[in-house]
Amino acid sequence: MRKHIRRRLRHTKYIFYQETLVDFKDHFWSFLGAFFGIGLIAFLQSQHLTEIENVFLIGSFGASSVLVYGAVNSPLAQPRNLIGGHVLSALVGVTAYKFLPDILWLNASIAVASSIVVMQITKTMHPPGGATALIAVLPAGKIQALGYWYAVSPVMSGVLILLLMALIFNNIPKGRKYPHHIKQNKYFHMRRMLKRKH
Repeated sequence: MRKHIRRRLRHTKYIFYQETLVDFKDHFWSFLGAFFGIGLIAFLQSQHLTEIENVFLIGSFGASSVLVYGAVNSPLAQPRNLIGGHVLSALVGVTAYKFLPDILWLNASIAVASSIVVMQITKTMHPPGGATALIAVLPAGKIQALGYWYAVSPVMSGVLILLLMALIFNNIPKGRKYPHHIKQNKYFHMRRMLKRKH
């Protein structure tokens, strides 16, 4: 009985709590990267944009910061995914709004669902891209007035700032490298082809 209880407690521990293998130095560099990445975008918005055109900082950049500065080795945080996921999702969101401007429930669901499929097809999966598509269809007014320029600014320009800060702050400490390249051994492609045949 005791063994059974201990075993259950051990399993519960692994389900509810997994020790993160992140060094305290990584916390510091994650903080600095996110602080300067979001800070620079917010500074540019507050200093160089008027009240009317005040849309340079969008919510999905916060979620991207978690990936790009906090989960540096994640495939979802790599530059291709960061840029492609946001820009393609912005284009999908604007397109959904153009076709169905008056039906929020429909264009919101089409924008997010379509952005997921587009990111899957193009291999640029970046979860905050779904939020970028959703922001494009929300009835805020300013973003809808931008039309397809929404994909250029604020999306592309903001993402490039996040990427620049990630390239700087994620490569300063030893043992932390961005972008993260997966080393492929010589049998990688052979195994991949065999899996496709089966």
